[in-house]
This record gives sequence, C-alpha cells and structure tokens, in this order.
Amino acid sequence: MMTERFTVPAKLKTTGFALLIIGLLTLIAGGITLLGSANEIDHSRFWVSLLHNSVFFLFICVASIFIQAAASLAQGGWILAYKRIPEAIGANVWIFGIIALAVLFAIVFGAADHNGHNPIYHWTHPGDDKILQGKSAFLNPGMFVGFSVVAVVLWSWFGIKFRQRSIAQETAPKNSTKIYWGVIALSGAFLFVYALTMMSTIPWFWIMSIDAHWFSTLFSWYVFASAFVSGISLILLWVIYLKGKNALKLVTKEHIHDLGKFMFAFSIFWTYLWFSQFMLIWYGNIPEETTYFKIRMQGPYSFFFYANIIINLVLPIFILMSRPSKRNYFTLVFIAFMIIFGHWIDFYMMINPSPMQENWFLNWFELGVPFFFVGILILAVSNTLSKASLITENHPLLKETLVHIS
Repeated sequence: MMTERFTVPAKLKTTGFALLIIGLLTLIAGGITLLGSANEIDHSRFWVSLLHNSVFFLFICVASIFIQAAASLAQGGWILAYKRIPEAIGANVWIFGIIALAVLFAIVFGAADHNGHNPIYHWTHPGDDKILQGKSAFLNPGMFVGFSVVAVVLWSWFGIKFRQRSIAQETAPKNSTKIYWGVIALSGAFLFVYALTMMSTIPWFWIMSIDAHWFSTLFSWYVFASAFVSGISLILLWVIYLKGKNALKLVTKEHIHDLGKFMFAFSIFWTYLWFSQFMLIWYGNIPEETTYFKIRMQGPYSFFFYANIIINLVLPIFILMSRPSKRNYFTLVFIAFMIIFGHWIDFYMMINPSPMQENWFLNWFELGVPFFFVGILILAVSNTLSKASLITENHPLLKETLVHIS
C-alpha cells in the first residue's frame, strides 16, 4: 500500500491566520467606518465588496468539484496523482457557501436605504418599474432564497461526498469497483445539478440581476469560464506548493504540463465568451444592452476593463504558449497568481460598477477583504489535506497513473 501524509507546516498555519486576521480587522474597520457613515454610497461599498469576494471564492472552490466529476466520468487516471487537492478544496465549499448566503441574504433583506430602495438588487423593490415588474415572477426574494439555499446545500453535499467516497476506497476490498462506479454515478448527478445552478440560474440571481434591466444568454457560461480557469490555477498552486514540500511524489512535470495546458486553453475559452458577448452587444448597438458596457468602458472603470483583457488573455497566451513555460514552476506560479488576480478583477467588473456608478473606490477596504477569504482557504484546505494520504490508495486506476508517469 502506498501512503503519503502531509503535515501542515507551522509557517503555512501562521500565514493563514495572519491573512485571516488582517481580513477580519479590515471587515470590522469597514463595518464601523462604512456602515456607520451617513453616506449611502459607503454602505453600498461595504456590501458590494463582501458580495464580490464571497461569490468569487465560492465559485472557484465549486470548480474543484466540477473537475473531479468531469475526470471521473471521463475515467481519467491522470488526475489521481493530485486528486486529493481538488477533493480538499471541494470538501470546504460549505464554509464559503455559508459566508456567501449570509452576505447575499443580508443584502436582499437588509441593505435597503431609508427610502426603501436596495442599491444593489433593485428588483427587491420594483416600485413602478415595468421591466422589473415583468421579471418579478423569477426575480423575487422567495425565488432568490430558494435557489440559493438549494444550490449551496447541494454543492456542499457533493463536495463532502466526493471526499468521503475517495477515502472509503482506501479500505475497500482489493480490486473492488463498487465505490468507483458509485463515484461515476455521483459525478453524473453533480454535473446535472451544476448545469442547473452554476451554468444557468445562480449567476443570473447573484450577479446578473444587479443589472436587472440587462441580460445576456452567455452570461452564466462566461462566469463559469472565469471561475473554472481560476479553479485550475488554484489547484496548480497547491500542487506546486506540495511538491516544494517534497510531497506528491507521483506528480511529474507531465502533470504540471497538463495543468498548464488547462490554464492556457480555458483562458482562450474565457476570451471567446468575453468577445462573443461583447461583440454581439456592440454590433447590435441597442441602448438597453450597451449601457452595461458603457459604464465599464468609458467611466472610471475603463482602466480595469482593458486590464482585464491584458491579464486574462494576453499574459496567458504569450507566457503559456511555449512548451517549456508550461513545465517551469516559477513561470506557472506567476501566471497562476496573475490568472486568479485577473479573474478577481473580472468579478469586480461584473459586480461593482452598477451599484457604485461613478463613485469608484479601490483602497484599503477593497484590497483587505480578500485576505479574509484567502486565509480561510489556506487553513481549511491544508487541514483537510492533512487528514488522509495524499495518494488515492487502492483506486482501480492507480496502476494506470503509475504507468503513465513511469
């Protein structure tokens, strides 16, 4: 039996707690200064920043469950060398899910101003707005809560279940495939749920409904692509970190190269969706559609609009196009951080401009809040990784993995 245990280094724990405390202090200071302000814009800043980060980190963690399900249905043995990493990330989706639900419900039910107007989700108080009234059968607090709770509960359950089934395989009878085929069935069920939530309804409710007069049939796919390439980059960072700690001995440069190819390919896929959405709206030149891009291209957000393209398209293409760059640890770590940061900006551009309008800010509060989520991510994932062997022992495809890397 092959075993490989991971002990969380004291330095990693210290880093995680430090980031968590910095983020928590930022939230407390922001709550006192922003929520205590008489300015409604400051209130919006507080909630918009929390919404941005809670949704972004939840989505990139859910991407790890999607990766496991897709690999299981494809019966791919290549992922087994580092499968414990997406398992550990996916098993902690419930933490980010609870945070996201708390933020979302606080905005929907508690962020209205003294006039009863919700500055983020306008549809909660449609008033005489005929367009919002026409969408009220779908865009209403009851539907929002129902879809949100069901999605987060199911994502969390699948994330935990994938991890449990994988660990159960270690003590299964030798050559038994019962759990293996059970995971394949579980994967099919998850992808069905994922299609009805992440690839359709949830991005509509949580993000697109901020601009309730505007809609795009490509939007959920666009959000998925942004979250998926960030999720791949997050997995790669954990793989390289563990390799640096002399763990994951089954992982070779071939696996690292494959992750680099995923980052390269899905950066292009994200760009295809970004361009498709932008080009059709630009070509149609319909006022109710172009208003979405006008504030992002011509206002104070124009810098981020173009930086989004440079970071998420130009850098990955030019840096990851060559074969050696996808096998170089330093290059991959750099571009992985850039992709995650770039798509953090992408989510910022999806969420912030409409509620904040011309009142643009990016200062200590907006930059400090992400540390809270990064600290939780480091502590939760590292703790989960330490609970079981880093090698998926007794897995039917483990031999295939060993042959592949020999």
